[in-house]
Amino acid sequence: MQPTDAQHLEFLAAARAEAEAGLAEGGIPIGSVIVHEGRIIGRGHNRRVQRGSAILHAEMDALENAGRQPAAVYRDCTLYTTLSPCAMCSGAIVLYGIRRVVVGEHRSFMGEEDWLRSRGVAIRLADDAACVALMNRFMRERPELWNEDIGR
Repeated sequence: MQPTDAQHLEFLAAARAEAEAGLAEGGIPIGSVIVHEGRIIGRGHNRRVQRGSAILHAEMDALENAGRQPAAVYRDCTLYTTLSPCAMCSGAIVLYGIRRVVVGEHRSFMGEEDWLRSRGVAIRLADDAACVALMNRFMRERPELWNEDIGR
């Protein structure tokens, strides 16, 4: 079941709300939701700072919060993320067989979109102005934390 354009906007807004929650907690403002049959089954945001974690990116948090699902469920999911997925999160997307990813923006960080496409994952770039503005503000206000998160 493919989401409508209105649903894409709604689900991206939910991912953005997760990103804003992460920022309010003192973390990195990246959010993600996983949608199955028009319903969010997992949501999360980057919690590396909050939990002292090396791996708790937004996509990983959303997968964790989706819980244990049959492979057929993941194959029918769309993952929404406010920022292009990194190599680790892209690996998890492929590992779990998620076939569709909607990316809020990739101006501030271009993840593994080409690799995901090469593995059969459909990528839809929203180029969402609110996602761009949120990351630009964060990178300007917390460059040390941003550089840590992307490994600089």
